[in-house]
Amino acid sequence: MLTSQEEKFLVYWKNNRDRDKKLMRQLLIGLPFGLLISAGILLSLDLDWYTRANMIANSQLNPVILLLALAGIAIFMAIFYKKHQWDMREQRYRELLHKKESEKNNSIKNDAAK
Repeated sequence: MLTSQEEKFLVYWKNNRDRDKKLMRQLLIGLPFGLLISAGILLSLDLDWYTRANMIANSQLNPVILLLALAGIAIFMAIFYKKHQWDMREQRYRELLHKKESEKNNSIKNDAAK
């Protein structure tokens, strides 16, 4: 038997799965996560925790390349994160549908056996 929370999830995901699969929506919603990763990289460069790497970065690193790389990382992580979430929800949705169908089939078999 499905719980009320599982039933609510089935209804929610049935209505929203196509909307959440769109690439632009995944990018816009996942962008804060991607920017958080990029900010962590930028912060680690700024904190001077590894002085030799910081000296090399200051002498050889082009700021435009760094910003492009950070933007690329942010976009990639945003899309990857939301696609992963979508896949996990889709898997849960399919498992719950299978559980619901198997319970339905079992109840029909039990009724026929009586």
